[in-house]
Amino acid sequence: MAFTVGIDDPDALREVLESETIAVVGCSRTPGKAAHDVPAYLLEQGYEVIPVNPFADEIFGREAFESLAAVAEQSVADVDIVCVFRPSEEVADVIESVLDSAVGDVIWLQQGIRDDQAAERAVDAGYRVVQDRCLKVDHRRLVV
Repeated sequence: MAFTVGIDDPDALREVLESETIAVVGCSRTPGKAAHDVPAYLLEQGYEVIPVNPFADEIFGREAFESLAAVAEQSVADVDIVCVFRPSEEVADVIESVLDSAVGDVIWLQQGIRDDQAAERAVDAGYRVVQDRCLKVDHRRLVV
């Protein structure tokens, strides 16, 4: 069995889900897309959601930031989780951006998204990482 990087334990996931503020990289304006519907659900559950999308000015009536660096520069809020809705081949760049901007404590790669090497770099830098899991599904399963 191959070693995979990331949190899988239900108790550890519950702890992560106690967070308050989630920056969503790749947040979408388009209802029906997971990158829109999952953050919308998180808002409904009381999380503070910060959309990160360089092609949108506003999502959910909230300012959309062009990058994690912009979130960090403007000290919008203390980000707990960086949730990633980008293809696996872009994860390394997103994680570098997280490390460079020092945003968040947890990097959550949504279902179908993983990069063990990039995740290992994040873990080595002190981040907790969740890979290939849906925040909405885990929230419903472990919290609601």
